[in-house]
Amino acid sequence: MKCPYCLSDIEDEALVCKVCTRDLYLFKPLLEKIAKLEGQLAAVADPASFDARIRDLEQQLASAHERLHPVRTGPLAFLLNLTVFILLPLGLLLLSHWLITIALDTNLLYLRIISIAVPLPFGLVLFLRRRRAVLPWFAGTVFLAIASVIGMSWITSLVDGTPVLPQNAFEWREYLEYAASISFSFLTGMLLGGVLHSRSHRPAGKLRDTLLMSVISRLVGGNLTPQQLGTLIKKLEEYGSSIVAVGTTAVSIYTGLKGVLGS
Repeated sequence: MKCPYCLSDIEDEALVCKVCTRDLYLFKPLLEKIAKLEGQLAAVADPASFDARIRDLEQQLASAHERLHPVRTGPLAFLLNLTVFILLPLGLLLLSHWLITIALDTNLLYLRIISIAVPLPFGLVLFLRRRRAVLPWFAGTVFLAIASVIGMSWITSLVDGTPVLPQNAFEWREYLEYAASISFSFLTGMLLGGVLHSRSHRPAGKLRDTLLMSVISRLVGGNLTPQQLGTLIKKLEEYGSSIVAVGTTAVSIYTGLKGVLGS
């Protein structure tokens, strides 16, 4: 213990400082409380160690979940996913086109709305079930969009005798915009599904968090504590993908309805 007057080391039981001879009687209870609080504070573990332990337990839980629920792989699983998440929405879009343009001969606005609404839930369910690689399935969305537009054009050609492929730049632009609306709708579902999956199965991202903390720390000039940096990273992870999903939704709606609404 140190003397509150001269900061000299004194015995814990001393009532008078042997250096400055000041009376310590009034300060003794306060010094004892301070020493007790310092001891309690020293006994508390570093918050960073708690975060590391939590990440380790989350990783163990994720590993145990993967062992208990192994992901089916192989040609059969690939064909099943291809049928459910690509061919099924393709069939629904072509059926919707036939009903609206041929059977009912109604406003094309309904078809464009359905073309935006149908792919999204398929992408959502696909990425909500488990973590998947984005690039292969994005290629699948491009195939879905192109096959849908060409298939719709083929159905129309059977009735009206019109060419299947576009004949001028204006028609090509309409083809591409329509395909983009379908593709971005599926992509929006993929992003939303990935966000929801990440929230319920948050992986241990020690290296990723370290890199993000380093980058963000440089951007803000090192003015944040590790706890504040961790909170900021969680917020970025939570809202970043949602903002991107909103953007892709807006693009899908704009490209899908632009030609019908005439703007």
